[in-house]
Amino acid sequence: MPIYEYRCSSCGAQDDVIQKMSEAPLTKCPACGKETYAKQLSAAGFQLKGNGYYVTDFKNKPAATSTASAAAVTPAVTTNT
Repeated sequence: MPIYEYRCSSCGAQDDVIQKMSEAPLTKCPACGKETYAKQLSAAGFQLKGNGYYVTDFKNKPAATSTASAAAVTPAVTTNT
């Protein structure tokens, strides 16, 4: 379930609420009781960084990896002699 951020424009109370997407938005502030409680526009709670995320990551079948892509990801070990 998503987490929504709410803020009251009357008293300034702020809270994060876990709600189903199908539920109606809250309007009554739990702190002051006024009907000025509204959802805030906020950023997602996570970010996908790097080049390790692919379309096939979340499918049921494991994705086949080629030796060329595995070699590109695996760093080469060098020794100085």
